Amino acid sequence: MAIKVHGPIMSPAVMRVVAALKEKNLEFELVPVNMQNGDHKKEPFITLNPFGQVPAFEDGDLKLFESRAITQYIAHTYADKGSQLLPNDPKKMAIMSVWMEVEAQKFDPVGSKLAYEIAIKPMMGKVTDDAIVAENEEKMGKLLDVYEARLKESKYLGGDSFTLADLHHAPGLHYLFGTKVKSLFDARPHVSAWCADVLARPAWSKTLELNKQ
Repeated sequence: MAIKVHGPIMSPAVMRVVAALKEKNLEFELVPVNMQNGDHKKEPFITLNPFGQVPAFEDGDLKLFESRAITQYIAHTYADKGSQLLPNDPKKMAIMSVWMEVEAQKFDPVGSKLAYEIAIKPMMGKVTDDAIVAENEEKMGKLLDVYEARLKESKYLGGDSFTLADLHHAPGLHYLFGTKVKSLFDARPHVSAWCADVLARPAWSKTLELNKQ
């Protein structure tokens, strides 16, 4: 049975799942969800994700939600396909898991606030809150100092090879690089090189192509 991803491709969480599928060269159906009409808050979508958030995911009779849980399922279940997104060594797996948590708990909350204030609010005709921007720019700078130290030690966050820890950052990087916040990344050479590497992956380019369509 076909893999289905429910949600709009411009959603960072949906992009995260699509990028994992593209890394694995898997065929899937992208099922549109009209969030402006509130379709994600009602049936039939609410049966797939009771929290009313995108994405929802189906693989045969399996139904999942939460993008990072979905990417882990994809990486484990289709380990023999496409790119290897998980380390084989338990210690390396643990290190990767740490940086997956860093992305989810530290990077994403700050990055999402910055993207919302600087990029999304103006598109909606709302006024950017400069105080929130300044506060979160400072937080992002301190966070990227930690990333810079880590990336001096290894090419990728989880070690010497690209893993889910890196992939999970791609949507946030994509949106932040369209704002003035990009300068924070550019100012740190190891972070800058890592970002360029992550965003240049063919699977990410294919994910963005879907966005254009």
